[in-house]
Amino acid sequence: MRGLARRLAISIVSATVTAVTLASPAQAATNPFTAAQACNNDFGGSWAHTTDGHRSISAPDGTKVGDVYLMYNSASGYNCVVTLKRVAVGSTTGVSAGIRVQGGSWAYDPGNYKYYAAIQRSARDKCVMYNGEVLYFTSWQSAGRYSWGNCG
Repeated sequence: MRGLARRLAISIVSATVTAVTLASPAQAATNPFTAAQACNNDFGGSWAHTTDGHRSISAPDGTKVGDVYLMYNSASGYNCVVTLKRVAVGSTTGVSAGIRVQGGSWAYDPGNYKYYAAIQRSARDKCVMYNGEVLYFTSWQSAGRYSWGNCG
């Protein structure tokens, strides 16, 4: 009877090790935040997606490492830029969100965050540029719109 119990225990351990080994380490946790939720979480209010307000951030190896969004709050006249991580989600790693309002210089929210970086600036009756960066291994990957848009 002890031999049967031992073989059963070894089989269970072996199956568990096999299942864990076969699980793809490349699969990352899904970011639990949307861009609107991140803006609301950090700044309050109601945020809407803007026209031409999304860029995917990809590494040279083709891995999609994040997304940067430009959001707008019509009640306050503020824009919010959010960079949502797609790699190392839930781990504290480098991520940044940046915005430039016409007539001003770039402003950033850089840091080591678990899910996203977010920044807001008043932009009523002005145009904006935006960008986002995610640290992927030892290199920063970025994307954004570097021409004026979303004016008004």
